[in-house]
Amino acid sequence: MEDKYLQDISDIKNMMNKSSQFISLSGLAGVMAGVYALIGAYIAHELIQNNNNGYDNYSNTDAIITLESTTFKLIILTAFVVLLLSITTAALLTFNKAKREGETVWNTASKRLLANFMIPLVTGGIFGLLLLRNGSYGLIAPVTLIFYGLSCVNASKYTLRDVRYLGITIIILGLIATELSGYALEFWALGFGICHILYGSMMYFKYDRE
Repeated sequence: MEDKYLQDISDIKNMMNKSSQFISLSGLAGVMAGVYALIGAYIAHELIQNNNNGYDNYSNTDAIITLESTTFKLIILTAFVVLLLSITTAALLTFNKAKREGETVWNTASKRLLANFMIPLVTGGIFGLLLLRNGSYGLIAPVTLIFYGLSCVNASKYTLRDVRYLGITIIILGLIATELSGYALEFWALGFGICHILYGSMMYFKYDRE
């Protein structure tokens, strides 16, 4: 009889968690986002190196990267493609996982998750654009890391707690990158690339494998 009560309590707890937390996030989506980020960082590094060496095959501009330069536009295009691939992959894998588990993707928990994730992210995006406008290029990578980390921490109460630890790790990397601005791209690759792969792998083996 006691075992039955304990099982009932466990079932009630699971139902409450499902109603308040979106637990269908795919760890594999995090891994793929990390892979995309590393590829994007490599492309950006090559573009910057070509520009700095004066062998920019895409334009005849000098080694200084400006908002109007072709190199800068290609870097922005690369970042946009990485973001688009990451969002598309995450949406597809999360939808498939939710379908397997019989969970609705667009529910109260997922709406709260998205809202809490987007508030710091949009704020950071606007702040980054203001930095670009004022020529503070060295702070772009640290700012994106810090605000993305804040987004993860802010949204973590509505999903798997591993997301919180991912966010804290990325915030720390962003703060360090602020001090070591000469290695901004390396820290960006470490935060968005390696950290996503590591945490995504952990989440996959903890929650996704059947």
